[in-house]
Amino acid sequence: MSKVCQYFFATHSPWTYLGHERFVAMARQHGVQVEVRPVDLGKVFGVSGGVPLAKRAPQRQAYRLVELTRWSEFLGIPLNVQPKFFPVSPELSNRMVIAARLTHGVDVSLALAFAVMRGLWAEDKNIGDEETLVQIAGSCGLDGKALIKSAETASVQAEYDRNTEDATAASVFGSPWYVLDGESFWGQDRLDFLERAMQK
Repeated sequence: MSKVCQYFFATHSPWTYLGHERFVAMARQHGVQVEVRPVDLGKVFGVSGGVPLAKRAPQRQAYRLVELTRWSEFLGIPLNVQPKFFPVSPELSNRMVIAARLTHGVDVSLALAFAVMRGLWAEDKNIGDEETLVQIAGSCGLDGKALIKSAETASVQAEYDRNTEDATAASVFGSPWYVLDGESFWGQDRLDFLERAMQK
């Protein structure tokens, strides 16, 4: 029986963007099933002591930009550390990823999640805007308007809420967050450790 990795994330997280393709490739290589679990990161922060970016001390904000630049250059992944449309609400795009998983399966939802993150962090797109999300979904071969309609249903909202509650129960406090065999790994810079765990 293959292993299952819970993947808790929010689509506006630059760290999730930097790690997403590596994580997906790693899971496929090792035959690990991915549970796609977008969460309301604001609520996760609220119960775990996290502070929204704008409320962090200046030195923390400055160092975040340094680290993002380092990782972007090291990984060769294009990233604008101060994109035009940020901060931005990830709520609709998070729910669209859930809707895509329910309608089209895990692989499609993972591809959509990456397209949304790339749109924000590399293409200066406003992922809080419905029409922009329709276009991004279309670039993945999806009917964006239908996905938005689905994303606004009670069943998708219920899954989104459940993901957030499960994240809190699992002591999640950031994005991305991976849980494999009950063991947690926080951040794209822990992917080496996660891969070792996949190989056990």
